[in-house]
Amino acid sequence: MCGIVGFASDAPGNRAWLVAGRDSLAHRGPDDAGLWLSEQGHVGLAQRRLAIIDLSPAGHQPMADVAGELRITFNGEIYNFADLRTELVAKGHVLRSSSDTEVILAAYREWGVECLARLNGMFAFALYDARNRTLFLARDRAGEKPLFYTLQSGALRFASELKALMADRDLARRIDPEALDCYLAMSFVPGDRCILEGVHKLPPAHALLFDVARGEARVWRYWQLPEPPQEARHDGHGLLGELEALLEDAVRRQLVADVPVGVLLSGGVDSSLVTAMAARSASRVKTFTVRFPGYGAFDETEHARLVARHFGTEHLELEAAATTVELLPRLAAQFDEPMVDSSMIPTYLVSRLVREHCTVALGGDGGDELFAGYTHYSRLLWIQEQLGWIPLALRRLVASAGAGVLPLGAKGRNYLPALAADRERDVPPIGYLFDRPARSRLMSRWPHWRLAAEAIRQERVPRQAQLLQRATRMDFENYLAEDLLVKVDRASMLTSLEVRAPLLDYRIVEFAFGRVPAALRATATSRKILLKQLAARVLPPEFDRLRKQGFSIPLASWLESGPWLELFREVLLDANGLFAREAVQRLFAGQAAGRNNGERLFGLVLFELWRREYRATL
Repeated sequence: MCGIVGFASDAPGNRAWLVAGRDSLAHRGPDDAGLWLSEQGHVGLAQRRLAIIDLSPAGHQPMADVAGELRITFNGEIYNFADLRTELVAKGHVLRSSSDTEVILAAYREWGVECLARLNGMFAFALYDARNRTLFLARDRAGEKPLFYTLQSGALRFASELKALMADRDLARRIDPEALDCYLAMSFVPGDRCILEGVHKLPPAHALLFDVARGEARVWRYWQLPEPPQEARHDGHGLLGELEALLEDAVRRQLVADVPVGVLLSGGVDSSLVTAMAARSASRVKTFTVRFPGYGAFDETEHARLVARHFGTEHLELEAAATTVELLPRLAAQFDEPMVDSSMIPTYLVSRLVREHCTVALGGDGGDELFAGYTHYSRLLWIQEQLGWIPLALRRLVASAGAGVLPLGAKGRNYLPALAADRERDVPPIGYLFDRPARSRLMSRWPHWRLAAEAIRQERVPRQAQLLQRATRMDFENYLAEDLLVKVDRASMLTSLEVRAPLLDYRIVEFAFGRVPAALRATATSRKILLKQLAARVLPPEFDRLRKQGFSIPLASWLESGPWLELFREVLLDANGLFAREAVQRLFAGQAAGRNNGERLFGLVLFELWRREYRATL
């Protein structure tokens, strides 16, 4: 795992920025630093390395191929690199190291940009081909590894994190109004947009080819989710066996490393299944559970202990230190494109503790999106079944009236959009942070503010006939990619811990969306059906498969009084803040009255702390 940064243009680039940008990513790669400039200085690649595969100097990056015509800087892991290496050597390629990085170079030389179809892993890389003066950028299918870039005046710059681009003091720090509106509505900035004008994210499953001489780039999607299966035909027993084999192979591949590896065992279905498969592939499996003292409702120690005992793992129960409010500015600086997810706090604390014992950890991310584990899937299906007969116009009238009566944070208010949605074509926006009227009030200091989030979101709704297919695909391509995976990447890499997600092996992703029918994913009363059937087959009989525990913090109690409330009020009621004071005070009043505005306040605070840190302006 690493941090990468670079530039390409038909004029010499800025070496000083390249070094500064690279070293701003030192947390992603504390083991080594590399820099390469082309002969004329038109292309520059740099990297900070966290050594995982081939710890020798042969794994140093940026790395060249044997002929010296290709150079790569790479962040991630290729889990099928050993198979690819064997195939490429048989084709006559000479490889000097045992690293997966060199395998990418040989794969590109053999298959060109089509090599992406052969890579099984999480990755973001930039590969310079001196033969035709092109820079090839690519990002993994699910979006586990990040990649930001700018393309201005024929010059391309890229980096793993936005802070590396902002290491250039001349980079404009203007907030993109549409991106901010998306942030306030969806809790993140989706797709290729970025919170800063002029900066883009390379979306998951996309690649970019930059012609250095012409200063032009082409971006394309190289992979997409498969079409759903025929509902009338399915063999549940056969699908269960197929899933078990796929997950076992994915875990086996992801256990490969030249450094200590562990499993983040929360005690839930997903991480427990990863533990079960790890126990099949390794004679000695390390598992970690973290306890948060004083918050019994969030403690899953007993559930994790049951699984660890059953599989005989080397289990370590870690205790997190008290969470202090001073942590927030540090996380705001690390999450340099702000996002609204307060579970970034426990994610960081867990990563910091686990990093003391291993360098790589396997987690259970992806199970809810792939196999329909969230409660809102069942609620949407229930609404469809029970209320679908009501005319859409009447449902919209009721929803509008309800939104006018129920204030933000009131119980049940988030499900009003589901009542008003066209369930033949849309995905109801359950869990909007701020709806249109609330965003208008928040941004009332800016008279020309344009509400763009709804239209942008609508463009991203998958074109599928089934509501469950649309909803799970929407979450996979948006919430998972722009929230959960960002949270895990930034929080873990701040501690130099690599976190892997076996459930996001692209073969399992294709299986879940292309082979598993809706009846084995979720109904109005059940969720994650096929995955729980696998849990019944391989986990201890007494394991509670129906329990659903989110990874969260007691934010509501922290905001009752004390330092958290004081910081939130100090940040949000500052006269120089972006958000309207009256609208913010209304949120605080609602929270004090028992309504659920904690995450909304958290999102506004994190944004303002980020804005202060990076001096961004609207």
